[in-house]
Amino acid sequence: MKADPFPDDALVRNAFLGGRVQLWQPVEGYRAGIDPVLLAATIPARPGETVLELGCGAAPALCCLGVRVPGLKLAGLEIQPGYAALARRNLEANGLDGEVFEGDIATPPAALRALTFDHVLANPPYFEADRRSAAPDVGREMALAGPAPMTAWAALAARRLRPRGTMTFIQRAERLPELLAAMQAVLGSLELWPLAPRAGRAPRLILARGRKGGRAAFRFHPPLVLHEGARHLEDGEDYTDVIRATLREGKRMDFPA
Repeated sequence: MKADPFPDDALVRNAFLGGRVQLWQPVEGYRAGIDPVLLAATIPARPGETVLELGCGAAPALCCLGVRVPGLKLAGLEIQPGYAALARRNLEANGLDGEVFEGDIATPPAALRALTFDHVLANPPYFEADRRSAAPDVGREMALAGPAPMTAWAALAARRLRPRGTMTFIQRAERLPELLAAMQAVLGSLELWPLAPRAGRAPRLILARGRKGGRAAFRFHPPLVLHEGARHLEDGEDYTDVIRATLREGKRMDFPA
């Protein structure tokens, strides 16, 4: 648990979306990769709507979404006070309107329980704590293998959604059965969008979406391929055009119709 704010000399500033987002992140600890950027790009938010991220960390997804869609009212829930303080700093530094609550997924603060949102997103810890070796940095370990089960993440998201609101998660493919069961219990109109590292490879990540009160049939979309070619052959990026436009230009990444 990272309880204290990060001192400036423990932080590094990284650029996202081709420099449109500037994010302070810990030199040692959990640092965002492309996953929260891709997640943020799929949120079908419109100006004036409200968005909540569960387990927001330093707020990379909220910042990317807020810069892409101006006029959103953003909120995050983060269990680690040090990362919550960093999320507030990043939202302010990027000129975004947002509030970060501190608390656990299983027992969120009363102020958050009084609110509802048009969209909820989350990048829950990818691993189960009892099935892996712990990371040496405590804050990083909390981000990789948090204590709350997937059912608690989905249940909180559903409770905080307005009718017809969307919930979008990104998760490892190995945990798809757990994630799907948790979402089916509280949402409708479920759809899955696998992310494959290369053409012909098995997906490693899954984007999952549901809608509160949704009645549409379940949909399993073809995989979205992240990298060109059968394997990495040389230094530099080899992202597909869609992924490059999302990461570098801040383009939206809509679920297939």
